Amino acid sequence: MKLSKQGADFIKSFEGCRLEAYHGAADRPGLYTIGYGHTGKVQKGQKITQAEADKLFSNDIAPIERQLNADTPHLTQGEFDALCSFCFNLGVRAYMGSTLRRKLKAGDRLGAAEEFPKWCRANGKVVAGLQRRRNAERAMFLQSGFVDLTVIMVIFIVMGFVMLVNL
Repeated sequence: MKLSKQGADFIKSFEGCRLEAYHGAADRPGLYTIGYGHTGKVQKGQKITQAEADKLFSNDIAPIERQLNADTPHLTQGEFDALCSFCFNLGVRAYMGSTLRRKLKAGDRLGAAEEFPKWCRANGKVVAGLQRRRNAERAMFLQSGFVDLTVIMVIFIVMGFVMLVNL
């Protein structure tokens, strides 16, 4: 299985694209990020083109796809796309050791879906952006094909604005 265009667009919408290297992780000084969250061999001041950012994204997604296909076959496209997003953001290692994976492998898909929102902290603090992403991943994971992913994304964007207004 491969990440769908909708899944790729979903990940890219949360990651954003920056064509100049920046510090992406506050808890990892010296780690630079570029493109759609690429961290491998990125140097301070490095600049890339949009085509290079797209290529880095494809290269970064490929091992995630391979790992998910080898470890967790028989996923729906929505489940696969949600797990690709989860792994892209948190790393495959986090997924492999997660209760989400254990529940999914045990056949408890609803229980697995309920694990997504638990992964919304950075440096021990709940982050609103991570809450939105995990809730959107959960919705994508559970989608039955009747609801377009774009509709789900719009709902969570609106929910994010509502959360910000209520702070």
